[in-house]
Amino acid sequence: MSEIVITGMGITTALGRGVAANRAALLEERSGIGQLELFPTKYAGVLPCAEIKEPTAALAERLNARERGVTRTSLLALDAFEEACADAGIDRFKNVSLVCGTTVGGMCLTDELYEDANMRTKDSAYLTSYDCGSVALYLQERFGLGGVINSLNTACSSSANALAFGARLLRQGRAKKVIAGGTDALAKFTINGFNALHILSPEPCTPFDGDRKGLNLGEGAAFLVLERAEDAGDKKVYARLTGWGNSNDAFHPSSLSEEGDGPFLAMEAALQKAGLQPADISYINAHGTATENNDEVESRAMIRLFGQVPAFASTKAYTGHTLGAAGAVEAIYSVLSLLHGEAYPNLRFANGSLEPLTTLRTAPLEHVMSNSFGFGGNCSSLIFSKA
Repeated sequence: MSEIVITGMGITTALGRGVAANRAALLEERSGIGQLELFPTKYAGVLPCAEIKEPTAALAERLNARERGVTRTSLLALDAFEEACADAGIDRFKNVSLVCGTTVGGMCLTDELYEDANMRTKDSAYLTSYDCGSVALYLQERFGLGGVINSLNTACSSSANALAFGARLLRQGRAKKVIAGGTDALAKFTINGFNALHILSPEPCTPFDGDRKGLNLGEGAAFLVLERAEDAGDKKVYARLTGWGNSNDAFHPSSLSEEGDGPFLAMEAALQKAGLQPADISYINAHGTATENNDEVESRAMIRLFGQVPAFASTKAYTGHTLGAAGAVEAIYSVLSLLHGEAYPNLRFANGSLEPLTTLRTAPLEHVMSNSFGFGGNCSSLIFSKA
């Protein structure tokens, strides 16, 4: 079986634009969670979020993306996509495939579309952008991508599954080069929806802490360039994607089963795919949303699989929960952990039944697991290994 290697990365989050800026924030233990400044909502000043401090119009201008109806979701994707391509030296796209995960897609413009409908506007700028596939279609048309194009929406595991799907395309010979990742922007649709579930914290979130009050939403995008090792030639290789697992515990629309069957099976399958034992994992970038159900269930599943749980932490205390982008964002953080021998700590943890890493740990790492568990029981785990 061909080894799958990572030859390029691009990211934008509330921590900053670009891989270097994100790593710097992680090393400084600086969170991007704060009050909303650009997003028009009655929850500004009430519910902290991890907002990228660049207005949509300014973002479009900087990226030379002035096409009518292009959403903030697509603009964030474009920003990360261009960095990943430049990093991997991609300037021709005829044989390049794209797999994009997102939950919001063009739904970030739901209120604009609704207003157009009420006004009986016949030519809404937002109608063609509303579909979750609009992001991938926009990138395909802009760059002339000629390979396989696909969009995945499996809630919070969307871009983790995009990476796994991309790896499968390569191994099956259906693609030569795959750019895989995800994107999501803050939207009234999601802020109101998550608030209705009573799982948004009025304070910066505290993953795995016994007194946690819920999650903070965030926005961002991240893409990784995947290639077969034999095709990478003398390119720089950041890491290998050696394992992936996907499962569904079919328990509840928005909760995981108490024993964590879905998370357990996803992590177990990723280990089997990578040909590793639980003791081989050096560090886990946990899903860690800071909600009562998720943190308890993920903790139980890790104990069930590992016994002695390796060092783990949730980086959502830095970026907020970027939904469909989270798997790819945290994949890049996992690769950075391997590349630099840095296990990034959990912020704001005070007490809890299973203690995450709370201070930066610098030591060589061989294998890092990244977990992404979504609504509907969609659970995915990825394993990245040192190049």
